[in-house]
Amino acid sequence: MNSGYDAILIGGGHNGLTCAAYLAKAGKRVLVLEHRDVVGGAAVTEEFHPGFRNSVAAYTVSLLQPKVIADLELEKHGLRVVLRKANNFLPRPDGSCLLTGAGRTRDEVAKFSRRDADALPEYERRLDAIADVLRAVALEPPPNVSDGGWLKALPELIRAGKLGKRLGQLDATLRSDLLDLFTISAAEYLDRFFESEPIKAVLGFDGVVGNYASPYTPGSAYVLLHHVFGEVNGVKGAWGHAIGGMGAITQAMAKSAQAAGVEIRTGCGVREVLVEDGRAVGVVTAGGDIEHARAIVANVNPKLLYERLLAPDQVPPATRERMRNWRCGSGTFRMNVALGRLPDFTCLPGVGDHLTAGIILAPSLDYMDRAYLDARAYGWSREPIVEMLIPSTLDDTLAPPGQHVASLFCQHVAPTLPDGASWDAHREEVADLMIATVERYAPGFKASVLGRQIKSPLDLERDFGLIGGDIFHGALSLNQLFSARPMLGQANYRGALPGLYLCGAGTHPGGGVTGAPGHNAAKVIARDLR
Repeated sequence: MNSGYDAILIGGGHNGLTCAAYLAKAGKRVLVLEHRDVVGGAAVTEEFHPGFRNSVAAYTVSLLQPKVIADLELEKHGLRVVLRKANNFLPRPDGSCLLTGAGRTRDEVAKFSRRDADALPEYERRLDAIADVLRAVALEPPPNVSDGGWLKALPELIRAGKLGKRLGQLDATLRSDLLDLFTISAAEYLDRFFESEPIKAVLGFDGVVGNYASPYTPGSAYVLLHHVFGEVNGVKGAWGHAIGGMGAITQAMAKSAQAAGVEIRTGCGVREVLVEDGRAVGVVTAGGDIEHARAIVANVNPKLLYERLLAPDQVPPATRERMRNWRCGSGTFRMNVALGRLPDFTCLPGVGDHLTAGIILAPSLDYMDRAYLDARAYGWSREPIVEMLIPSTLDDTLAPPGQHVASLFCQHVAPTLPDGASWDAHREEVADLMIATVERYAPGFKASVLGRQIKSPLDLERDFGLIGGDIFHGALSLNQLFSARPMLGQANYRGALPGLYLCGAGTHPGGGVTGAPGHNAAKVIARDLR
């Protein structure tokens, strides 16, 4: 077959751009096809109100791999990330608050419990040690459990042995904690260390971010862990902001890829993967053009790949069944708002470092639990979980002087509303509820809103291919992680057909703006194309 390209990437999100850049640096001819008019997938910056720009979907930086930043020379291509001045800010209905960050968390926690303040260093030590292991594991394909015989199994056994050696470096307590973090709830794990609600709420929030579940749901402890193994500018576990918004990351990635020789076409979606004699050989674009390549690489939710881009008879039965049961749905409702002035919180009035933090409006684990149960019963929480960031406190490029933009990452909402109701009919109503939730803690907030952008779960699916609004391309549950992501036998980024590969968040190590799946897939694809 005369292939026009070595590899065609379906989807120009951050993992697709990362994979493309690495392949081009390895000397491959690469084409990226992106259905939107701008690359970046869910990591993009747009003007959503005259004079106001913000990250549309993905909204904060921590998990982006330092190796990817260095290898793709993203700083050379314009990326600049700054740290928040405080990590998280938790206003409470009784007028108290908790503000966490370097040099302040322990004293803040002591306001509520001296015992919890004393327990904090041990909690952080354990999670830091386990997170160090996950940081290393994230940049390697997991052992690929398959029935391919000893010849294929041997390298996977070696990989498993290397992983076992790394895990063996943890002491017995940490190995036990690691097992528990994969299986128990965030609440159960936090209860082992803490007694006061504020610190459990701040830490437990990470267990429900992008996770349509209660903090009491088994497995939510892993989602908590998944959100703490990042780093910013060499500071482990820190969170930051990309100057210019999340689009600055993917624009730098696109520049790096193009400098290495990658061809990028925007406004050019893919409607079908071409299969000949059981092998993926090319794609048909939405415009009807046909492009061939030796490798077809899907940077989309695996469910979208196998159920929409391939005919059922082209997909092996085991993969079809797996995709029928592939669990998607983040319970996420995303908003951006243009503000005439900064919010003024009752518990901590005025301007300060707290306004640069992740502002968590969910005062307890029980509150988060009720929000989840509400969403299951009614379609959305009557008292929702809202995390608000005000990136313009760190980045004056996003709003006119004296004005600001805020990101509202809202949960819990049902990915699909009950009784056949449409999100298009209820999005404004739910958006009003989210604004009112902030208003309770910062009176006057509603009046300061000059404009807003709303992304319901349905909007996130239509705009970015996030099925059910799932920011992770599939839930981070135990049966959808590691060697089972997206399924046993495909954990090494090789798809169900020869010539077909996956490089998106539906592969190991999962969601978040990490670049790790793209990095890992590129290594496998480049080796196969030699």
